[in-house]
Amino acid sequence: MTDRLRRRVRRASAPAGPPRAVDLAAADLPDAVVPAAGQTAEVTESPALDLLIWDAPNIDMTLSTVIGARPTAETRPRFDAIAAWFVEGAGEADAAEVEACVFANIPPVVGTLQRWVEALRSFGFAVFARPKNQPDDDIDQAMLDHIAVRAHSHRLRRLVVFSGDGRNFAEPLEELARAGTHVTVVAFSEVAGYAISSDLLEFIDIEDVPGAFAAPLDRVRLDNLPPDGAWLRPTRSLREFVSGFTARRSG
Repeated sequence: MTDRLRRRVRRASAPAGPPRAVDLAAADLPDAVVPAAGQTAEVTESPALDLLIWDAPNIDMTLSTVIGARPTAETRPRFDAIAAWFVEGAGEADAAEVEACVFANIPPVVGTLQRWVEALRSFGFAVFARPKNQPDDDIDQAMLDHIAVRAHSHRLRRLVVFSGDGRNFAEPLEELARAGTHVTVVAFSEVAGYAISSDLLEFIDIEDVPGAFAAPLDRVRLDNLPPDGAWLRPTRSLREFVSGFTARRSG
């Protein structure tokens, strides 16, 4: 466990139950059981774990950015396909435990989010839901806390983080990679420069996950341009932009 992750842990958020206070730096969790006189020591190895973390606010926001519109049911990721891809990547059934967690901010008006959360749970995802009552109510620290807890309780073999948030994730994810965890960042290439440029992190564009979207998104990826080039259409009309620009300049 790295010092940075230890410092970040204030409250553990485990899907199996409510958060509880954890001091990882001071925790006394020996790797071996001390034998009584005349007995042989039995070494207990932490179980291997493949962990998926889904940053729902970031993925939703960046999806809006890359398609230039508010996401709809047809353009949002398919979590059943994401689950299948993640578990397949874990390999043999007994090779490692698998755990997938979605972290979400819940606005005061819930709307259809109740059905969305229940669908996620039925697909095998744990959901950490926090009320979004103020602009600074977010789940960034909860995600880092949970990664730290799992890195302490298990041998974190593989970590897959769906987020383009380099400000929060770049440094702690690279520290885990240096410690021996295979870390993969899955996001949109337009907004995940921190992972693409890293020598320690594997990057996968979310649209390259098989079946992640029901149909190709309306985007042109600069990392996957056709040999003859491509026209990139404007995301708003020229007159609309100039009208707003003129109003701001004269205001």
